Amino acid sequence: MRIFGKGRHRPSASWRQATDRAFTLIGDGRYEDAGALLTRAADLEPWLSESWFNLALLHKFRHDWEQARAAGLRAVALLDRATGAPDWWNVGIAATALQDWPLARRAWQAYGLKVPGGTYRPKGGGGVTASGEPVGMELGSAAVRLSPEGEAEVVWGRRLDPARIEVLSIPLPSSGRRWGEVVLHDGVPHGERTTAAGHAYPVFDEIELWAPSPVPTWVVLLEAETEDDRDALERLAADAGFAAEDWSSSVRLLCRMCSESRMPSDEGDGEHLDPHDHSEPGHPGPLGHRTDGSLWMPERECGLAAPASLVRGLLDGWVADSPDTRDWRDLEEVC
Repeated sequence: MRIFGKGRHRPSASWRQATDRAFTLIGDGRYEDAGALLTRAADLEPWLSESWFNLALLHKFRHDWEQARAAGLRAVALLDRATGAPDWWNVGIAATALQDWPLARRAWQAYGLKVPGGTYRPKGGGGVTASGEPVGMELGSAAVRLSPEGEAEVVWGRRLDPARIEVLSIPLPSSGRRWGEVVLHDGVPHGERTTAAGHAYPVFDEIELWAPSPVPTWVVLLEAETEDDRDALERLAADAGFAAEDWSSSVRLLCRMCSESRMPSDEGDGEHLDPHDHSEPGHPGPLGHRTDGSLWMPERECGLAAPASLVRGLLDGWVADSPDTRDWRDLEEVC
């Protein structure tokens, strides 16, 4: 195959040396030095799509989205395959970060995905918004690893498109993230979460916050005599358009290897001790939720996502429905 009149050829030894050294530097976090080497590699072999793909990848790591888009477009211009190239995925991520919706739609379609488009539908459903943002892609649920380079936390969310997830869990305050936020995520999953029904969901790594949430996160200690009492609060919050989550049963501490592997998603007070749970047994809450499978612990540490004007009313209403089996104390805003 010939590209722009140039015969396609193997990259030179100098190109390979510069590229290999650049990725070693990227692994060490030395992005500036890596950028100089990858720029040199692109000067040596400007006809290789890989030259520009590597530069686009570096700019993605740096969150320099203008440069990532520019390098990505040069990479896809040199491709010798019609669909499915990862170059297009990087272009889609950069375009989504920049809210360049026409390019994002073009990138996902070039990758081989079906993207609703054509007309603006103000009443919801598939199509595009007035700004051109794709909606209605129906990609389902997935998990996202918040702060993957720090105190990482895997939470559940709804995929809005191939590069964005709306967070539907209530993250722990250490993540700095809130329920309802939208995060930009990378394209290659690191791990899976499976359900008892046999469904598997990918775990994507967060790149950056795309849209913040105005809803604060609260932590509260509940006295819930039964699981039904706990579930009633979660339903009450959901009916109000917000969320409650029993952190005492939903949080597991995992090592990095476990987190990035294929893991069952059923957690909480079950009939077995999860061998991958690295928290301390016998301590409810985020530092360990495990029991011997026969004991329900009435004291629950619960996360709440709700406005300050509503949160106490939710809790009081929950107690009022069954005052003999429910109580709460120590409400605190944490994020």
